[in-house]
Amino acid sequence: MQHEPTRLTRRDAIRVVVALLGGTAFCGGRRLLAAAETIGATTELPGTFTIDDIALLDEIAETILPETKTPGAKAAKTGAFMALMVTDSYSPADQRIFRDGMRQLNERTQQAHKVDFMAATPEQRLAVLTQLDREQKREMDARDAAVRAKRGLPPVPVPAEAGEPGKEGDAYLSDQRQENAATGKANPAPTITAESPSHYFRMMKELALLGYFTSEIGYTQAQRYEETPGRWEPCTPYVAGERAWAAHA
Repeated sequence: MQHEPTRLTRRDAIRVVVALLGGTAFCGGRRLLAAAETIGATTELPGTFTIDDIALLDEIAETILPETKTPGAKAAKTGAFMALMVTDSYSPADQRIFRDGMRQLNERTQQAHKVDFMAATPEQRLAVLTQLDREQKREMDARDAAVRAKRGLPPVPVPAEAGEPGKEGDAYLSDQRQENAATGKANPAPTITAESPSHYFRMMKELALLGYFTSEIGYTQAQRYEETPGRWEPCTPYVAGERAWAAHA
């Protein structure tokens, strides 16, 4: 008698991906796993998120993971996933950081391009998110360094710009900081400690990636997925451009 193969559910996918990426490293930590149990249980808007909020999160995620040969993050309804995860798995403090970050992201777009994020062109959106990504990378690197220092561990060297030996860290300088260095003006950075909260764009980027790559689209179209894998091949040839294999429970 043949049995119908068991299809990997999104809850299972989240468990696998969080485990592979180190669950506690994610904003929300292991609470993401508990939140995964509620996915699909309700069609109501999560928490205080509105339809407009979810539309904004969809566009943020789509800018990070746009439609190419496969559907993008918006098609996978990643915005709703992000809102649910923030509501169900983030602490009240982190929820405030995330929600305030949505406002700040819109303000940054207005400052840079004189329009709201939703009215910006794809190129304008990408420029804003690229700058925010560099910013969160510097802040999270500083936070990691603070954690290592607190534990008595040596710092991890920051790679220099290609072709510029001896300029460690310059690869992550913001444009404004470079301008200030040229004029001799100081632009003091906030103090980063081991207890500092995560940058809001780090939260958004993590949830966008998690939401997309644990969706049916992410698992079966952006990646290669087999419901019932065959024998395990520890070493197989790789051709550039091939899609990665989706993880299994």
